Amino acid sequence: MPSSFDEASEGAGRAPPAGSTLHLEDFFVGQRFTSGPAVLTADEIKQFAARFDPQPFHLDDAAAAQSVFGGLAASGWHTAAVSMRLLVQSDMRVAGGLIGLGGELSWPRPVRPGDELRVEVEVLEVRPSRSKPDCGIVKSRNQTLNQHNEAVQVAIVNMIVPRKPR
Repeated sequence: MPSSFDEASEGAGRAPPAGSTLHLEDFFVGQRFTSGPAVLTADEIKQFAARFDPQPFHLDDAAAAQSVFGGLAASGWHTAAVSMRLLVQSDMRVAGGLIGLGGELSWPRPVRPGDELRVEVEVLEVRPSRSKPDCGIVKSRNQTLNQHNEAVQVAIVNMIVPRKPR
């Protein structure tokens, strides 16, 4: 069975070529980044849940049908993990990697088997660090959307981003 990240994400996980990463000076308010898609299967939802969030509405179709979700739903943590993978594979290639400093996370609707997810990022704020002159903070809104353009996860995050070397 193909994985959510097969052919469409070939080359993922490798560092971008030298010089193609983004530093604090490359970011601006309103800037947008996008990821490619990933499709979640029922098997993937159940496998993740069995290992990390073993609740009936993530594991069993009949129990899920009787739950508040009305059917099988991916764990929010599964959605977060897939979203992270999509961010790493996106066109937002931060020098030094995507290093979070915290934020807010919500799941406004469930992810269902067969949903095709993608992440859209909007830069909300860019500021130099007061305590570390070699880096700054980029605040962004990262929305994970399904194939109907409905938000299934919204994260407001702060990332530490290095400044360009002098």
